[in-house]
Amino acid sequence: MKEMPVVSAIGLSKTYRRGGEEVRALDGVSFEIGQGEFVAVTGPSGAGKTTLLNIIGCMDAPTSGTLRIGGTEVQQLSERERTRWRGQRIGFVFQNFSLIPTLTVSENVALPALFARRKRDQRVDELLDVVGLGRRRNHRPNELSGGEMQRAAIARALINEPELILADEPTGNLDTTTGDAIIDLFKELRRKGLTIVVVTHNAAMASAAERQIRLVDGRLAVS
Repeated sequence: MKEMPVVSAIGLSKTYRRGGEEVRALDGVSFEIGQGEFVAVTGPSGAGKTTLLNIIGCMDAPTSGTLRIGGTEVQQLSERERTRWRGQRIGFVFQNFSLIPTLTVSENVALPALFARRKRDQRVDELLDVVGLGRRRNHRPNELSGGEMQRAAIARALINEPELILADEPTGNLDTTTGDAIIDLFKELRRKGLTIVVVTHNAAMASAAERQIRLVDGRLAVS
């Protein structure tokens, strides 16, 4: 029997109003992402990549179409249910790291678990070892390099053991060498069975993924 996809998108469209103008950010996008896949979402600026990632991450809702994650049709959830569900099932990695400057590395990593009312001290230690920050646990973000901040952000995304990791330009603020190290970390996480979807302009990141979903003007590009 075929395994249920982690992400199933059917005819996703998203329309915005900008003054008197209607902007169609996504136009009938359909795809599936299987368990343990590493997928890059690529395309030119303004193609709808971040809009798509926000919809997959349940931070925005499509104007039309159907989105299922792990078999759950997320549009059927209330906003409160969607927020709780998102925190338990999806991990996010952002270009600007989004670490809280007054917290230590370990406190930043533990924060999503705190919101989910879970005590995860041991998992924080395990994740900091995984991303190579065990000796930096008590440092604050301003004491870290860009690569270390992104590693801390990746550890934070993993704290609640999500089934899906979403990353938006995770190497965008990093130099090439540091970016390559982050790419290697994503590849290692994928080998451990995580499902990863990353929006990127980085050719090396896109090449590291198993396949690409390419968007042009809000539509899937036909290769």
